[in-house]
Amino acid sequence: MKDLYEVLGVDKNATADEIKKAYRKVALKYHPDKNPDDKDAEVIFKEAAEAYSVLSDKRKRQQYDQFGHAGVGMGDQTQGYSGGGGGYHHMSMDDIFSQFGDIFGNDIFGSFFGGGGHGSQSIRRGKDLRATVELKYKEIVTGVEKTIRINRLEHCPTCRGSGASPGTSPTTCQQCGGAGRVRQMSQSFIFQSVVEKVCPICRGSGKVITKPCKDCHMGLVRKTISVKVKIPAGVESGNYMRLNGQGNKGESNQPAGDLVVFFEEEDHPYFTRDGEHLFLEAMIPFSMAALGGSLEVPTVEGGKANLKIPPGIQSGQILRMRNKGFPRLRGLSRGDQLVRIQVETPTGMNRKQKSLLKEMAENENKIKNPFKKIRL
Repeated sequence: MKDLYEVLGVDKNATADEIKKAYRKVALKYHPDKNPDDKDAEVIFKEAAEAYSVLSDKRKRQQYDQFGHAGVGMGDQTQGYSGGGGGYHHMSMDDIFSQFGDIFGNDIFGSFFGGGGHGSQSIRRGKDLRATVELKYKEIVTGVEKTIRINRLEHCPTCRGSGASPGTSPTTCQQCGGAGRVRQMSQSFIFQSVVEKVCPICRGSGKVITKPCKDCHMGLVRKTISVKVKIPAGVESGNYMRLNGQGNKGESNQPAGDLVVFFEEEDHPYFTRDGEHLFLEAMIPFSMAALGGSLEVPTVEGGKANLKIPPGIQSGQILRMRNKGFPRLRGLSRGDQLVRIQVETPTGMNRKQKSLLKEMAENENKIKNPFKKIRL
């Protein structure tokens, strides 16, 4: 995953103004209207927008500087494993234009790129949908394919998504002449200005439906559908995957939105997760702590593994089971399983057990300095 500072071409000590200028430069260069049908340019455009959304926010920037992509929920993007394209850019074009339009002034995209702007398709594009999938630890270790059911807007089978009654077709909008945008002139005492806006009649499509389809609204009907999601090994709560084109379909056959699938982990009865590592606590009897032994420990796959307990182990000591944790996302190695040992003090002893402990106590060496300062 690319470094966010590298995406914008600035160093880590860049000021807020330098970051803003750098983003504006990249966005203007790779804007989709200036690079039509260029998917690589669109990817760079989205990457720059997401980088700016983090680095322009003081709190998010501090988190990113300290924890990297994971600190701002971006080490989470697993789209590259879904078969739907790569990259970590979770923002849609609607997100970008609505959130960062002030960076460029009023409708500068429309005037700078000849009026194409983002009027037609971005206004009419289907909305993104969000779904949540709960995963068991065992599934996270191996990766899994899940089938989820979602309610989304689909193209009407009667009119095939056109929104027009069968046998008819949408007509060219008379207000904008099919351009989808109209120009408004404002005159002040000193100068006049022209601003382009989405046509209020056709809402940017350039077409008007004179005889609407009776079975839908603007070519859309709501249906419950099933979507398969291939989830890679190593994901964790807060990670998400964007499935391109799996959101709501757009009005009048405009492009579909995306489906953003967020992952949540089960509340495991034994394990606590820390990135790729796993923690659990094991209680052992006093005799094993003194003499050593072997303990069967549960593993994240659902089985068990033998853990060697060294003689004389103390409560709170941690033993490491290498490569028993989670796979590293987009990596080949695995984390570790760490077992914190707690020695169980015997209770309810019989007479013989008490006698043996008393004999052992008489032969024990005295602790030279039994007291230590607690660091709060």
